[in-house]
Amino acid sequence: MAEAAGDAGLGPGPELAAVIGATVPTGFEQTAAEEVREKLGSASRISRDRGKIYFEVPARSLPQVHRLRSVDNLFVVVQEFKDYQFEEKKEDALKHLEDLVKKLPWTDPLKVWELNNSLKKKKTKRKKHSLQSPASREKLSDGGEEGGADQNPTDGQEDCAQTPVAVEPPGGQDTEAPQGETSRNGVEEEEDNEQPEVKAGVQAGSESGTKAGDSEAGAGEAKVLRFRVTCNRAGDKHSFTSNEAARDFGGAVQEHFQWKADMTNFDVEVLLNIHNNEVVVGIALTEESLHRRNITHFGPTTLRSTLAYGMLRLCDPQPTDIIVDPMCGTGAIPIEGAAEWPNCYHIAGDNSPQAVKRAANNICSLLRKNESKDSSTALGVPLDVIQWDICNLPLRTGSVDIVVTDMPFGKRIGSKKKNWDLYPACLMEMGRICTPGTGRAVLLTQDKKCFAKALSRVGHIWRRAQTVWVNVGGLHAAVYLLRRTGDRTPFC
Repeated sequence: MAEAAGDAGLGPGPELAAVIGATVPTGFEQTAAEEVREKLGSASRISRDRGKIYFEVPARSLPQVHRLRSVDNLFVVVQEFKDYQFEEKKEDALKHLEDLVKKLPWTDPLKVWELNNSLKKKKTKRKKHSLQSPASREKLSDGGEEGGADQNPTDGQEDCAQTPVAVEPPGGQDTEAPQGETSRNGVEEEEDNEQPEVKAGVQAGSESGTKAGDSEAGAGEAKVLRFRVTCNRAGDKHSFTSNEAARDFGGAVQEHFQWKADMTNFDVEVLLNIHNNEVVVGIALTEESLHRRNITHFGPTTLRSTLAYGMLRLCDPQPTDIIVDPMCGTGAIPIEGAAEWPNCYHIAGDNSPQAVKRAANNICSLLRKNESKDSSTALGVPLDVIQWDICNLPLRTGSVDIVVTDMPFGKRIGSKKKNWDLYPACLMEMGRICTPGTGRAVLLTQDKKCFAKALSRVGHIWRRAQTVWVNVGGLHAAVYLLRRTGDRTPFC
């Protein structure tokens, strides 16, 4: 019926290995693949379903996988089918999905899930230590972890009990929104992954699965695992809906493992990703998107940290570069830059005093988080935030190496009409402060028509080098990489 493309395990070898799937900002799949190669030494395969990559790593590398800056969510692949032939009749197609459950190689992926859980528990213990009183912290041994003052922000590795944010599905896809799901602090973020999802809970306590859940259930007493199935489906040639696939596949999982269904308080999330004829079954390794790592004070258009990382990486920062975000909002871009490129100097600014205050608060949160990790070596971050006028920046001509910013889309902030005046003025001022010949700019906007017109008016200053098409909160947007020409005449 279908040809398996790969399993999570490598066979009977001594070391457990896993094929990891990662969701990434749409358009930045290649950027994520390059980061995986640099930091983990693994080659990645970009999925035909946009916004996903796959790579193989030893299970012991899971902590490094969670520290990747370009990925949103992680899962271990149980099995992948590159050309799954669905039956035309709905009943037959769903029956084959049910039958598939018994044939899948669950053992190694569940071991990887168990190892991932043990890493999260260790982190939770470290967090508990950090919340102890100063007197109790002094009693820790020299090799113990010392806690810090900041209890609110969490980095990409920390375990946060929060379900994914529901998103609007693109055409040809169906979805059922989970109940009561909002982003942290009750604020809905603008940037959401375009993958729709449907959950079907089915509950369990299995022979192979209970081993993964043996803990905190009493002395030697096996814990009955709770689970749900999430189905992401794309394509218009399927005879079934995402709800139906999740329901029937989940029922088979429950029967196979004897787990218990729970839509909200689940231990295991089984993923069923269907993109045309490509089917991937996986087990989620993240409870909360890894992009929720820097921002604690949100604005109306808070940018994902993963998208900010992709934009920064696009301009290839070098040590000692001065990087400016002239419309910083909550500071997502400069904060991500200071965390990942500490040998550069980052300047954030905005004309809104509320935005500057939010950015300053987010910087303070980052400082407290750094201090809590190791107070003896915390040196601050190379980042300043200023209130200014984007069209009249208090910076010397030619003094900046890189400009990276999220420009107003003209929807939640500003208007399309105002952008026709704002964009050309911004590009001129950015051209003034950037170093002729070597300066570059990475700009995100959804108002592509206005941007193209503005760029044509300053073609003697900026040359477009690359365009990356991205999905931002369901909006089709673009990230432009511009290079500064050597022309100095407009500013002499």
